Amino acid sequence: MDKIDSVITSLNHSITLTERKNLILTGVKKIESFDEEEFFMETTMGNLTVKGEELEIIKLDTYQGNVSIKGKVDSITYSEGKKDKESGLFNKLFK
Repeated sequence: MDKIDSVITSLNHSITLTERKNLILTGVKKIESFDEEEFFMETTMGNLTVKGEELEIIKLDTYQGNVSIKGKVDSITYSEGKKDKESGLFNKLFK
């Protein structure tokens, strides 16, 4: 297990976006959640959220940490903490 962890932590992180519809990511440690409007993943450089429309995984290589996504990309955002599941409108209303 230590060998796999050392491979993952030594990965470089990069983002390649082509014509706002083809996204290639390297250095992805883990995909936390995804649907056709949002991907939330942990990378070697922090947590990353990709938002858009009709997003889908085209290629996933968990050993090397490569992910390819297609669809209309609206935003790419880094964050330090975990995804705040209580940030939704209904959760704010019913606190």
